[in-house]
Amino acid sequence: MRLTTRGRYAVTAMLDLALHGDHGPISLADISTRQEISLSYLEQLFAKLRKAGLVESVRGPGGGYRLARSKVEIHVASIIDAVNETTDATNCGGKGICQNGEMCLTHHLWDELSAQIHNFLSDITLAQLTNKTAVQSVCKRQVAALEFTDKSKHALIDADQVNL
Repeated sequence: MRLTTRGRYAVTAMLDLALHGDHGPISLADISTRQEISLSYLEQLFAKLRKAGLVESVRGPGGGYRLARSKVEIHVASIIDAVNETTDATNCGGKGICQNGEMCLTHHLWDELSAQIHNFLSDITLAQLTNKTAVQSVCKRQVAALEFTDKSKHALIDADQVNL
């Protein structure tokens, strides 16, 4: 079983939104910068997340996205499902046609593992993740790095203006 970039990025972006969305809508550009995910890729993911009722878009100045439900109500599995990701560990997509069109010897083992993974992710909410010390620490580091970068850019702009 391997969760692809789509599922990982969707969960990462939703966690970013959960961490930063308490003060209003968050732009995809901000998420893109903090998480180093392509803006166009985020737009595709958020279209699916919006369709699944996990996020809402806010138009106008100061617009962006916000969670459509409470952090406590959004489970990681629902995010992965919304972007059409799978946690399937079978070799046949769960269809039981793994060996020349027939079920292989270990199909049930991998199918049960897939169910366990999905159940595990169904038990984890965005609220639980945002409360983890390690997640909060990474969030603070990302914000600090962006603030440093912004200050450095402004200092360079100021220095260029002095040299004119």
